[in-house]
Amino acid sequence: MKIKPIETPRLTLRGFTKEDAIWAYSIWNDPEMGEYLPDEAKEDIDPEYIKELEVLGEDEECCYLIPVFKNSGQRVGTCSFIPSEDKKIYDIAYCVHKDFWNQGYATEIAQGMIDYARIQGAEKVTIFVGKGNVPSNRVAVKCGGKIASESTYRKRGTDVIMEDYLYEILL
Repeated sequence: MKIKPIETPRLTLRGFTKEDAIWAYSIWNDPEMGEYLPDEAKEDIDPEYIKELEVLGEDEECCYLIPVFKNSGQRVGTCSFIPSEDKKIYDIAYCVHKDFWNQGYATEIAQGMIDYARIQGAEKVTIFVGKGNVPSNRVAVKCGGKIASESTYRKRGTDVIMEDYLYEILL
């Protein structure tokens, strides 16, 4: 799903390109940065997985974005959203590279996507956050999220069971 870039005070959330695949991989599969993400950490680059990532910008259901600094174009992290079929609910996700942790970028990215959803006429935004991910739980609350439910899932490629909160933000 392609959209026009989303502007926030310090960042531009631009569309995902083939050139972003290795960047996304480096975050999502890093043991520290990807601890609360559904993919397992990988020690070696998986060429088949990279090929899958290279085409994320063409996905019809999910809008994958790369937050970059407005002044330099340097990548800050990754984010995405999936609108429901009726476009009333947007499920958002965000991940900031550890070089930029604790500087307010996750909140800025999430708020940018929430504002976009509101402009599109959405009624609600949802965010799944790992129970143990204290910083991301703070982001969801700062953005107006309230815990609506709890769930578990198996981390892909492992026997690890992850616990999540589902936050809802009414627009």
